[in-house]
Amino acid sequence: MHHVHHDLKVYGGIKLFSGTGSPELSQKVSEYLELPLSRREVIEFPNENLFIKLGGSVRGQDVYVVQTTSSPVHRNLMELLIMIQTLKLDSAARITAVIPYLCYGRSDKKDQPRVPITARLVADMIEAAGADRYMTFDPHAGQIQGFFSIPGDVLTASHLLINHINNNLRSEMKDPVVVSVDLGFAKKGRNYAADMDMPIAFIEKRRHGNDAKAEALTLIGDVTDRDVIIVDDEVDTGGSIAQAVDVVKKYGARDVYLAFIHPILSANGAARLASLPIKHIITTDSVPISVEKLNILKDRITVLSISAMLGEVIRRAHEGRSVGEMFNE
Repeated sequence: MHHVHHDLKVYGGIKLFSGTGSPELSQKVSEYLELPLSRREVIEFPNENLFIKLGGSVRGQDVYVVQTTSSPVHRNLMELLIMIQTLKLDSAARITAVIPYLCYGRSDKKDQPRVPITARLVADMIEAAGADRYMTFDPHAGQIQGFFSIPGDVLTASHLLINHINNNLRSEMKDPVVVSVDLGFAKKGRNYAADMDMPIAFIEKRRHGNDAKAEALTLIGDVTDRDVIIVDDEVDTGGSIAQAVDVVKKYGARDVYLAFIHPILSANGAARLASLPIKHIITTDSVPISVEKLNILKDRITVLSISAMLGEVIRRAHEGRSVGEMFNE
């Protein structure tokens, strides 16, 4: 009889790489893990082609690449794909794509004829490049998890926002109510409301065609003479938020707070938020916010870092321990 030994797959140490998309976040994760960022060169040739060279061997190692895919989206996405392939060709034992913000999350279904499902394409590309696992925060739609065939950790930073509101802002609020910017976010909005023990209201809006601008219509719920916390997963140009603020003010809301995970703030998004009667904004560093945008919003914005959560999830993934128990799940 031959004894067959099913040896457990054993990885070497953690190797942490950073793309150019979120250098400050990568540095904070590195500090949390007390591990230096591995050296790599990212060169852009005059023809805009990218070239990546690793500063040392990753053979047999457990590699994590931190790269957010916000603006410049296509540059950041290609850089991630090339980085993954470079690691694969250098015989990394396991490659995890750590993508704090995943691009194309809104293209998640065929909601009209003759359109793509680009989120699925992005997932396929990440797998084709050679990723073994992925990590991301608060994708726009839950079904995006099903577009990946590789295992992943789909995390939420809502705990950070909720803890900050409960610990720092709750005491100054009058009869606070959570408001979901649209019915699509209603389920997640309800989770915020439940975790903060607040009632919830919803804005019903209807979108016309492919225009990014939507038409906000009415409010379901009561905000009269109450402080309002408007919640969303990401804020892009700030159009939906501007409408939401108008609607809750029209229905008699007092102070308005805004809480969202991904601060895309494209075009004049930061300026638009600054012009609104919002008391305070709470967001995260899943997407880097430029100094110019922070200066526009000044002391009205609090940026919470996802770095400790990300660092802890990387550590647990490496050691083969539960990530769910971090959130009592």
